[in-house]
Amino acid sequence: MGTLIIAPLAGVLALLFAFYKASLVSKSDPGTERMQEISSFIQEGAMAFLAREYKSVSIFAIIMFVILGLAISWPTALAFAVGAIFSALAGYFGMQVATRANVRTTNAAKESGMNKALDIAFSGGSVMGMTVVGLGLLGTGLFWILFKDASVVTGFSLGASSIALFARVGGGIYTKAADVGADLVGKVESGIPEDDPRNPAVIADNVGDNVGDVAGMGADLFESYVGAIVSSITLGALAYAEGGRGVLYGLMVAAAGIVASIIGTMFVKGKEDSNPQKALNMGTYASSLVVVIVAFILSKSIIGNYQPFGAIVFGLVVGLVIAKITEIYTSDEYKYVKEIADQSETGAATTIISGLSVGMRSTAYPIVVLAVGIIGAYLIAGYSSTGIDAVKGLYGIALAAIGMLSTTGMTIAVDAYGPIADNAGGIAEMCELPEEVREITDKLDSVGNTTAAIGKGFAIGSAALTALALFASYTQAVGITSISLTEPTVIAGLLIGGMLPFLFSAITMSAVGKAAFEMIEEVRRQFREIPGIMEGKGKPDYRRCVDISTAAALKEMIVPGLLAVIVPLIVGFVLGTEALGGLQAGALVSGVLMAIFMSNSGGAWDNAKKYIESGTHGGKGSPAHVAAVVGDTVGDPFKDTSGPSINILIKLMTVVSLVFGPLLAQYGGIILKLF
Repeated sequence: MGTLIIAPLAGVLALLFAFYKASLVSKSDPGTERMQEISSFIQEGAMAFLAREYKSVSIFAIIMFVILGLAISWPTALAFAVGAIFSALAGYFGMQVATRANVRTTNAAKESGMNKALDIAFSGGSVMGMTVVGLGLLGTGLFWILFKDASVVTGFSLGASSIALFARVGGGIYTKAADVGADLVGKVESGIPEDDPRNPAVIADNVGDNVGDVAGMGADLFESYVGAIVSSITLGALAYAEGGRGVLYGLMVAAAGIVASIIGTMFVKGKEDSNPQKALNMGTYASSLVVVIVAFILSKSIIGNYQPFGAIVFGLVVGLVIAKITEIYTSDEYKYVKEIADQSETGAATTIISGLSVGMRSTAYPIVVLAVGIIGAYLIAGYSSTGIDAVKGLYGIALAAIGMLSTTGMTIAVDAYGPIADNAGGIAEMCELPEEVREITDKLDSVGNTTAAIGKGFAIGSAALTALALFASYTQAVGITSISLTEPTVIAGLLIGGMLPFLFSAITMSAVGKAAFEMIEEVRRQFREIPGIMEGKGKPDYRRCVDISTAAALKEMIVPGLLAVIVPLIVGFVLGTEALGGLQAGALVSGVLMAIFMSNSGGAWDNAKKYIESGTHGGKGSPAHVAAVVGDTVGDPFKDTSGPSINILIKLMTVVSLVFGPLLAQYGGIILKLF
């Protein structure tokens, strides 16, 4: 066991730090009775949705557990079950604290100002971040120590990925059905402000911020984090077999990342009248610097040279650069969002055209950066005096993913801060607090939109590296040394894989459209039939809108989730392992491009709307604002449902292929065997 025990112990440290942060949030003043009442509506709705979602997903998990036990091995099935449970627990604990932190952030803005409000919102987000990395490293570390079998540890990754996809899709459908309904009927048709308590969908909208951007994003990066560690274990065991050095290095860097993230949180200190983004950036840069220093020392002491450290640096740099590129394309401090706002002067059509254009353009630089990172990590880790060692090069790609995800605790903390700040603003509006309170929460929320977009860019980049590393593990597991593009079955797999992100996006977008239609009709009905709503005398039926979003999300998340599991198995068993490799490659290419395009278009539309609401182009209620709201409505399912869910789609298909790889190698390729 020896040094390996440090990895799960670091996981325990993260969980203890999460508990400490949660206690700080709980001890803060939740404000007036009215503020607490609104917050309780949000918390009850969020936790009720999560309970119903997990109940639905548990049926799938039980079936998969039995299949894995009978077809692969019972230790793998056990790892799958624990991975699924840990993923669910991360979402549960993160959301519990986030829905408590929102009202306390509002009260801090009212009583103490910007600095205290930022501190509480970020503390709430850091609970999600530390819970994710704590449970992730605890699980992978323990299963490796207990079984010393990479195939067993991949079961843990499969459990994490399965729950993540359902959580991301379900949460995304929920939040956008509520958001679209609230915006189109409230803002556009009725002309009332965002988060106005007269809007029946306002509580469902605030619940959606949590189930989509806290639990959903947490589950997304939980499975990316676990997938990166698993691929480093699988390939590290082959690249540096003697003494388990390759496995140990990946686990130790991940452990160092937890300590670095804890240190990074201590650098997030805001000042009155300053930009909160700078404080959050400081924490991110500090944690990255700590990882660089520790990875440098560990590379020499464990591996004996600095080549693995070089791969780690490539991953870290790629992550930071993609985050910055995402900020440039989605923040109103740069020209692209302002271009969309300018186009809103001539109506919704030009708003949508310019947003689509920005999203498409935003794919170029991240893809180039990813390509450089992949090649650089491969070459620097695989270089030797006799040439490039392919296995060590592939291990380098896995380490690049570890490097990018080593500070996941900090990344999720920054990202989960966003919906807490958004909820805080909503509570301030619904409780009719003074304008200066709303100014503080709006400033926090505006930064939150950018951090959310950066988090999505980070998730996409990490998905690409993690999926590629898992794909490399798959080729090793099934004994493929090369995949020929002249083989018709490979071309077929490639085309099917390239198609899947489009089909997946169509299904999830359609689901949001159906659910939003129901929500719009319900909000209109309440405005018509409940006397005195617009005058503030009648009380809207918030619970009915929450129920509509919940039912729609649970119903519509099943097909996309099953698609990611069933299609790879069908292709593998019918066309063979090489065709399945083609499917993974096709899904990776089109999926990464689609995810970047959709996430950045949505983020840019959102901030263009907020830029206009700040007073430009006529401000709130102007024709430009109405056009921008329509653009934001189109962008909502882009950035919060389909786009981020694609990350998990490509990783889940890859990890399904990896887990079932030995079975597919033995029994796959029915078509080929007939001829």
